[in-house]
Amino acid sequence: MCSEEVIKYGLIGKTLGHSFSKSFFNEKFDSSKITAIYENIELEDEEALKKWMNDHLFEYKGLNVTIPYKETVLPLLDELSDEVKAVGAVNTILINNGKTIGYNTDVYGFRQAIKPFFRNVHERALILGTGGASKAVAYVLKNLGVSVSYLSRNPKNDNEFHYNQANEVMVNAFKMIVNCTPVGMFPDVEQTPDFPIDLVGEDHLVIDLIYNPQETIFLKQAREHGADILNGLSMLQHQAIKAWEIWNA
Repeated sequence: MCSEEVIKYGLIGKTLGHSFSKSFFNEKFDSSKITAIYENIELEDEEALKKWMNDHLFEYKGLNVTIPYKETVLPLLDELSDEVKAVGAVNTILINNGKTIGYNTDVYGFRQAIKPFFRNVHERALILGTGGASKAVAYVLKNLGVSVSYLSRNPKNDNEFHYNQANEVMVNAFKMIVNCTPVGMFPDVEQTPDFPIDLVGEDHLVIDLIYNPQETIFLKQAREHGADILNGLSMLQHQAIKAWEIWNA
């Protein structure tokens, strides 16, 4: 009698020691008696990504993608979902019949996560960072009718500002602040984004997509100044469940 084949899933990224996905999915497999394994796939740069996908991609049924490859992986895929085309970033790959399809479940995850916190006063949002995660966040917010601007180290567009431009007038104008950078993530938990968080107040919703630690210094300071706060854990849980649905549709 042949043993049951182990189905492989994985997470592509650069530094994955902090990853939630591996433990989440392997615990899911164990509790559901699913013969599968989820692996962390650490790749040093874009060339390593291309080589790994050429050599190993079709050993897997599904993959997640995290920083810094959510955008660089796009041209390596056969098809892209409508949301990926709109957002410009991939975090989930379905591998089926020799074909790869890119999805973005961050969109679903962020939309579900902010539902209990979203109020009419949150009509303008300031996003810290302009990477792949920020694109999914902006996509969701714009579809909710929220006006979006960004803080960036290298502002390029009219709705992008340099971090050193953040002042009391700006903070008062944007009642939702979303950190989409990895600043403050484990192990560098003492770091904080270059943002005057002491200027937020009771009408602010401050979101940090980091989930390790569960409360970054950035969120702690926002809470101490009366703001509602939300970390990235619920977003991650929602997007992981959506990824599982895509892989097993």
